[in-house]
Amino acid sequence: MGNFALIISSDMQNRAKIYTVSQVNSLIKEVLENNLPSRLTVTGEVTNWTIARSGHAYFDLKDENALLPSVCWRSSLSKIKFVPENGLAVIAKGHIEVYSPHGKYQFYADSMQPAGIGALQLAFEQMVKRLREQGLFDDAHKKPLPQYPQRIGILTSESGAAVHDITDSIHNRWPPARLFLYPVPVQGEGAAEQIAVAIRDINKRNKELKLDVLIVGRGGGSLEDLWAFNEEVLARAIFDSKIPIISAVGHEIDTTIADLVADARASTPTKAGVVAVPDMQEVLENIENLNKRLTSQLSFVLYSAEQQSDELSIRLENSVKHLLADTRNRLYAVAEQIRKIEPHRLLARKTLDLNNLHNRVKAALKAIISNSKMQFTAQTNRLAALNPKSILQRGYSITTNKRTGSLVRRPKDVKIGELLNTELADEKYIESKVTKK
Repeated sequence: MGNFALIISSDMQNRAKIYTVSQVNSLIKEVLENNLPSRLTVTGEVTNWTIARSGHAYFDLKDENALLPSVCWRSSLSKIKFVPENGLAVIAKGHIEVYSPHGKYQFYADSMQPAGIGALQLAFEQMVKRLREQGLFDDAHKKPLPQYPQRIGILTSESGAAVHDITDSIHNRWPPARLFLYPVPVQGEGAAEQIAVAIRDINKRNKELKLDVLIVGRGGGSLEDLWAFNEEVLARAIFDSKIPIISAVGHEIDTTIADLVADARASTPTKAGVVAVPDMQEVLENIENLNKRLTSQLSFVLYSAEQQSDELSIRLENSVKHLLADTRNRLYAVAEQIRKIEPHRLLARKTLDLNNLHNRVKAALKAIISNSKMQFTAQTNRLAALNPKSILQRGYSITTNKRTGSLVRRPKDVKIGELLNTELADEKYIESKVTKK
């Protein structure tokens, strides 16, 4: 009995345990998970980079001697600012797990950054290259800015200094402009999307808003602070805008994707006014110069017409003198012939003919001179009608708002208490104050 029990015990000890494939993979997984750090930081070169329809990325990290199969889930990939690509050296953080169905271990990366260069800087360079290749920066697509904008939209933070810099700059240069603020976040997660939505919404409603130009911007900051203006969603919204857009982001040295794709760029929010509107004083000086040139040209035309009229009168007078002298000579010749033939009989009749001819010539001369005077008067009147201020001589006046310089056509163009300038004939002016409408 004892020997039999010994033999059975020996057989059981020598018999090997049989594992299923799944059990083996589970054992390996348990060993790895229990003996590896829960978090690993791995550096290597990206290879075999593939993004599946699910949005997950599958790739290998390699060095000179080995490959490490790796995965980056879609949720983690969406948080990576740059685009990983084959041949790029990266530093990835994650953990190791065994993928039981295939019996292989994989590195699951949940964050990644380029080795040797900042992730945001690389993402910026990649975005610039891709959008430039797609033509978003081409000058052919940039819309011209209006020369004298009256309604200007501003997209920025209502609490930042940029909104005051932009409004002060515009009002100092171009007081007639009306400004409309559309508050938007200018940094942080989701800021780019909200600015893009605002741009598209304003374009849809611009038949009512009637904006001439949009200014999009914020003050300076780090690359991370300005990152909303480097997002593709905002670049696309700026490119698609039917309203001309001026980008005014950061300081002099800052350049964003928004700057490159916008129709015009202001290096700072303060300079947005210089880009967006003309200087009122320069415009008034140009108008004055144009008025002087027009007056000079009209005077030249008038003097030229007078000279032409004088020349015409002189030529007409000389022609009449030659005509009378020639007629007189012919009459004398005829009279001499008549005198030789039958002077007493023909003298009375020829004398009568001569008087009739003299009267006809005199009447014709008066008609020619009268017609010339009428033509000269008509031409003088037409020239006078071209003078933009000739209407003032007929009792009319021109009234402008002293503060804005704009014409006053109806009561709503002025406010109670505002000063008015009224121009009368002979460049006389009256200043008045609105007390009642």
